[in-house]
Amino acid sequence: MKAGLVGYAQSGKTTLFNALTGLHKGASGGRGQVNLGAIKVPDPRIDRLSGMFQPKKTTFTEMRFVDVPGPAGKGTGLDAESLRALAEVDAFCLVVRGFPGVDGSPSDPARELADFDAELVLHDLAIVEKRLDRMRKEHGKGSGEYHELERLHGQLDAGRPLRTMAWSDAEEKEMAHFAFLSRRPLLVAVNAAEADAAAPPPPAVEEAAHPLGAETLSLCASVEAEIADLDPAEQPEFLASLGLSEPARARFIRAAYHLLDLISYFTVGEDEVRAWTIRRGDKAPRAAGRIHSDLERGFIRAEVVHYDDFVALGSEAKARTEGKLRLEGKEYVVRDGDILNIRFSV
Repeated sequence: MKAGLVGYAQSGKTTLFNALTGLHKGASGGRGQVNLGAIKVPDPRIDRLSGMFQPKKTTFTEMRFVDVPGPAGKGTGLDAESLRALAEVDAFCLVVRGFPGVDGSPSDPARELADFDAELVLHDLAIVEKRLDRMRKEHGKGSGEYHELERLHGQLDAGRPLRTMAWSDAEEKEMAHFAFLSRRPLLVAVNAAEADAAAPPPPAVEEAAHPLGAETLSLCASVEAEIADLDPAEQPEFLASLGLSEPARARFIRAAYHLLDLISYFTVGEDEVRAWTIRRGDKAPRAAGRIHSDLERGFIRAEVVHYDDFVALGSEAKARTEGKLRLEGKEYVVRDGDILNIRFSV
C-alpha cells in the first residue's frame, strides 16, 4: 500500500512524514521534489507466529509513504508534478493546519479540506469532459462508456467527489484506466498544536469530511517527530505525559487499513513467517496471487486455519485433528488472520 501525504504550505506534512517513517527529510516544497519512505506494519500476531516457528526470516507487510509537493498557497492549485505523484498512490492523507500560522493567522482546516477536494474534483472533471467531447465527435454516444461518463460528469459538475458514488465491479474495471483522483480514499490528518496533541479532530473538520467520504484523525506532528526519535523504552512515559496511549503511527496505520478496507493473512514455516495484505472480500486465488502470479493462475486449493485456532491448539497437526485446518476452493473468501498454504499447479 502506498499513501500520499499532501498539504498546503506550513501544514507540517513533511514533519509528519518524518515522524511516520523515521527519516529526516527537508520540506518537499520544491518542484519535482518528492520524498519517499516506508515502514513495517507492526502486527503482534506475526511476533507470536515467529516465536512458535523460529523461522530463518520474519517479514512484516509494509506501508509506503510519498511526501507530495502541495500547493504553495490557497488558490494556486496543484502543479503537474504533484498530480503525477498523486496518481501513483492508493490513498491520500491531507495534512491540514490546526494551529495558528507563523504570522498569527488562525487555522481553518475545514477550508483546506474543501479547497483540496475541489482541486481533485476539477482535475477529474477536465478528464471526463475531454473524453466526452471526443466521443461526441466520434459518434460514440450510444456506448456504455459514454453513459457512465455522463453519470460521472453530473457528480463532478455538482462539485462532489467520485469516492462518494456507488460503483459496480464492472464500472470499477471500465473506469480504472482514467485514474480519477477524487475516487481515491481520503484521510484528513489535523496537525494540532502541542496542547491539543491528545484531542479528537475538531467537529468542524469531521462535519466537512463526512459528506466528502473522508475520514479524520488528529495528531501533533512535531510531538510525533519527538516520539519517533526517542528510545522505545522511553516512549511510554513521554506518551503518558501528553495523555497519549500510543504514537500516531499506529493510529495512522489502523485508519489507513480501515479506509482501504485492508486485511492481513499469513504464511508460515521454518524458512519464513510472513504477513500479506489484501482487500477485504478477496477470494483465495487472488490472495494467492499476492505471493506470486503462478499461485493464482494454477490455484487448486488452500489449506486454511485461522490464527486464533492455530495459537490455541499450538500446532498444525492438532489443528488438523480438531478439524480447524481445512481445504478451501476458489470461492473461499479469505478472513483477516487466516494462515494459508496454497496448493497449485502450473
